Amino acid sequence: MGQVWAIVVAAGAGTRFGGPKQFEPLLGRRVLDWSVAAAAASCDGVVVVLPPDRLEPGTQPGGTTRSASVRAGLAAVPDSAEIVVVHDAARPLARPELFERVVAAIRASASASADAAIAVVPVADTIKRVRGDRVTETLDRAELVMVQTPQAFRADALRKAHAGEPEATDDAALIEAMGGTVVTVPGDRRNFKLTTPDDLLLASVLLAQR
Repeated sequence: MGQVWAIVVAAGAGTRFGGPKQFEPLLGRRVLDWSVAAAAASCDGVVVVLPPDRLEPGTQPGGTTRSASVRAGLAAVPDSAEIVVVHDAARPLARPELFERVVAAIRASASASADAAIAVVPVADTIKRVRGDRVTETLDRAELVMVQTPQAFRADALRKAHAGEPEATDDAALIEAMGGTVVTVPGDRRNFKLTTPDDLLLASVLLAQR
């Protein structure tokens, strides 16, 4: 299979964090720089998508939503790419090995029919469905996983999934919506998404231990 390109999505406003967390310093680098480095170590090329008012040389302007930003990055991925990996810059602890794992799942002959491969980790807590302050159902956590990025896609499937400019919280959901096949690979619990300033502190501790 041909070239692998990555899209690092770093165009968010960081509302819950209190600002654009992707530009926060983290052990001598910015948060997004850790994510870009991991992508670059495992892919043939990387497209970085930034807020339109924070563009840097070689980057692409993002949209008003995550899906729009992915589409902006996808437009800059060369047609020669056969696999596209999408990664959120707010997950700076993703290792190159995780990128390689999702790509390998697409390339594997056993997964020849897979349109996407996503990293997942088991749910440790009991999960309940609620309506207001009332519990309506306890879900079977054996059938639940938490989804991470990076996520790898057959390039043609990802482009097709984004046709018509749909919206979703992750790109695998768009593949599911068009009837595509999504497979899973083991993720990494340390590959959490930075959401609050406390997460940044934890990330610095974990990175320092590497």
